[in-house]
Amino acid sequence: MYEEFYNLKRPPFEVSPDPYFFFPTPQHNEALALLNYGIARRKGFVVVAGEVGTGKSLLVRCLLDSLTLHKVAFAYVYNPLLTVQNFLEHVLTDLGLPALARSKSEALARLNNYLLARAREDLTTALVVDEAQLLSCELLEEIRLLTNLETTQHKLLQIILVGQPELDSKLNSHELRQLKQRVGLRYKLGPLTLKEVGGYIHRRLELAGGNAKPHAIFSRKAVEEIYTISQGIPRLINTLCENSLMAGFGLHRRQITPAIVREVAADFCLELPAPPPAADVDTFDKPRMDFKFVEHSSDNLSRSAAKPVANIVAQPWEKSK
Repeated sequence: MYEEFYNLKRPPFEVSPDPYFFFPTPQHNEALALLNYGIARRKGFVVVAGEVGTGKSLLVRCLLDSLTLHKVAFAYVYNPLLTVQNFLEHVLTDLGLPALARSKSEALARLNNYLLARAREDLTTALVVDEAQLLSCELLEEIRLLTNLETTQHKLLQIILVGQPELDSKLNSHELRQLKQRVGLRYKLGPLTLKEVGGYIHRRLELAGGNAKPHAIFSRKAVEEIYTISQGIPRLINTLCENSLMAGFGLHRRQITPAIVREVAADFCLELPAPPPAADVDTFDKPRMDFKFVEHSSDNLSRSAAKPVANIVAQPWEKSK
């Protein structure tokens, strides 16, 4: 609808997790590299938690692309509201194995034989669970027991749990203390800073074919308004930007202003939060810690790099060979 008006080739702010639009902030680079490292080095359990809308599902999509690239067989569970038997059947099906089994022990034996066969060929197998905060304690315990499938050298199945902060609360409970002790790597994903929000918006517009100049479509003040309302949550940023472009198109405005953003926020009942202290408002120069597996420069945050995900995940796999 608005693409032609703003000289875009495709919608830049769809809420679906498309790896093409992956934006490499330091923390997202770190999380993605950690996930790949955990699987490549066969660390067993890796846990990534983050608030709603912080980009966890996009990280999972990027990870699955990487696993496919590196010939890692994987089972992907995106709806963990399953019984133990249904969970095992889903895993077997995703791995290309016959799912029907007369008992849980038969299903586990089938999985174990498959994992041993792959291990003999020095091949890696992974289980990726999204929305893992919805897993029952019973199912989490069954998943923990899957890590008992091992050789004397390493775990046969690498397990990734990705979920909301409630996942951390479950893992920190006394009931699941055995599982917590088996977690090899753990990461918490947070919201974007003001500088990253500006880079995020610009990069998506650029990848969609928009003007390469920053603030050509979204004014600097509009970006600040988006950051304030969204509090740096990527999903809310997408919602505000997408609907601001539609509103701007309707008003024949070539540049999105703070007034347009506020009107969209009101339509979606996104209340303006209380302003933070002055020292926290302007975070353009806030330092961020780089991850040792990723080469990152903040100057490149808004640049369109060819195959960005491939560049991020290559090093852990190269070292594992």
